[in-house]
Amino acid sequence: MKEFDALVSKGTWKLVALPSDRVPIGCNWLFKVKRNPDGSISRYKARLVAKGFSQQAGFDYSETFNPVVKPVTVCVLLSVALNNGWVLRQSMWTMPS
Repeated sequence: MKEFDALVSKGTWKLVALPSDRVPIGCNWLFKVKRNPDGSISRYKARLVAKGFSQQAGFDYSETFNPVVKPVTVCVLLSVALNNGWVLRQSMWTMPS
């Protein structure tokens, strides 16, 4: 409940009316039990996942963007670049509005 309240307070989503000619996208709940090193239960986690394979571009979404990269991915990229003697550059960009 604490995680749900945090999502609501941050305005993670907004409720909109479904057009009469559209069908809602299906979803599934995924549940996971997080455990401590000794095997005891630390907490329960739940995640609602949309069935994205049923989405249609232009109807269900207009663009996709995911600015998340895992630290291990950056480490692997840097290691490969170093081993191959590649020159790395960083470019600054802004997310389209």
